[in-house]
Amino acid sequence: MRHLRPWMGWLAGLLFCMPAYAFSLSDRSPALELDHTLVQTSLYTRHFSPDPEHTNQQDLISIELHNPDRWLAGAAWFKNSFDQPTWYAYMGREFPLWQTSQGINVRAKLTGGLLRGYKGEFRDKIPFNRYEVAPAALPSIGVQWGRFESDLIVFGTAGMMVTAGVRF
Repeated sequence: MRHLRPWMGWLAGLLFCMPAYAFSLSDRSPALELDHTLVQTSLYTRHFSPDPEHTNQQDLISIELHNPDRWLAGAAWFKNSFDQPTWYAYMGREFPLWQTSQGINVRAKLTGGLLRGYKGEFRDKIPFNRYEVAPAALPSIGVQWGRFESDLIVFGTAGMMVTAGVRF
């Protein structure tokens, strides 16, 4: 554990400093500039290789802070595939793809961060989780119409989740 201490400090610093850096990239102001907040929940989960131990009821709740330059920082709480409470603290970026004449925006999103919650006998079900905190990267594709959003998130080779949320 002693050899991990320098890395843990570095990761904690990265986790707390990067969202502030991402939100200060704007030329308009070095301070935090918030464009909108997104609150989401999970609607549907499917594992690509179902296992009797898997649950598809994740009960996800997440909050994301978005800046005008499409950077974001967020945190999510959910029940993992093995019904364990899990946290995902992350940052990422949105990439606009196209907009329909009805005002529906289609975009991709990529987030990366730290995942904590796969414990005990399920600790090795995700890579790099030796100390029960693992790096994670989640790509998604989504739509936004007015204040409402929905995403299809792919979590590695394990499965996918559909979420829905509201912008504030």
